[in-house]
Amino acid sequence: MGALHEGHLSLINKSKQHCDITVCSIFVNPAQFNNATDFEKYPVTTDTDIALLKSVGCDILFLPTVSEIYPPGLENKNYELGNLDEIWEGLHRPGHFQGVCKVMDRLLDIVQTHHLWMGQKDFQQCLVIVKLLELTNKKEIFFHRIETVREASGLALSSRNKRLSPTGKENAKAIFEVLKNIKETFQSENFINLCGEGKKYLMQHGFDEVEYLAIADAENLLLADEYQHDHQCVAIVAAWIEGVRLIDNLLLS
Repeated sequence: MGALHEGHLSLINKSKQHCDITVCSIFVNPAQFNNATDFEKYPVTTDTDIALLKSVGCDILFLPTVSEIYPPGLENKNYELGNLDEIWEGLHRPGHFQGVCKVMDRLLDIVQTHHLWMGQKDFQQCLVIVKLLELTNKKEIFFHRIETVREASGLALSSRNKRLSPTGKENAKAIFEVLKNIKETFQSENFINLCGEGKKYLMQHGFDEVEYLAIADAENLLLADEYQHDHQCVAIVAAWIEGVRLIDNLLLS
C-alpha cells in the first residue's frame, strides 16, 4: 500500500532472486480500512516509493486507480474464510479481510503472477491469502511468506512507525521484547500466565491498550493452551501506543 520501507524491499529482492520479472503494486485499498481515520492518515509517498523501487531494480510498478481496481459493475464477492475472518484481526477489524481478499483477487487477475511474496508481519493476512488462492482456484500461484524485517531494537518495520514520537518508538520495542520472552519460555510456562505477564509489561512500557496477546496454532490461528512438540505455534500481538495500532508475531519452535 505504499510508504515503502526495507521490509517491502526485502520482498522485491527475494522475488528478483527467483523470478525473471518482478512486479510491485502500490494501491491504498479503501475496502480494507474499517476505520476511516486510519485510511485518511495512511501515508502516501509515491515519489519516494518509486525511487526506492528503482534502487532495488524492480521491473514493473503497477500503480492503479480505484476505478481500475473496482470498476462499475464489478461483482461484490463474499469470501468464505471461516474462523480467519472472526478471530484476532478479523474480530478487531470487521470487514478487513474481505477487503484484502477483494483487492488481492483483482490484482492477481490483472498481473497474472506465478509467485506471490508477502511479509510475515501480517501473519494472519498470509493465512487469509493462502485461503484465497484455494477459494479462487489460483493454486498455480506459489505463495512465499518472508521473515519480518526489524530495526536494531527488534521493532518490526511498519509504515505506521512514522506516526510515533521518538519516545513512542523507543517504548514500542517492548512488543518484540515480550514476543522474544514468550519464545524463550513457552515450552515450560503456562500460556495464559505468560501472555498475561506480557500484557502487563506492555502497559508498563507506554502502551495504551493491548487488543490481544496470545499463543496460537500457526496453521489456523486457533488459540493454543499448552506446548505440544508436534505443533508449531505463533505468538501474536496487537496493541495501541500514541494512537497507533501495531501488530507483530513470532514463530515458536
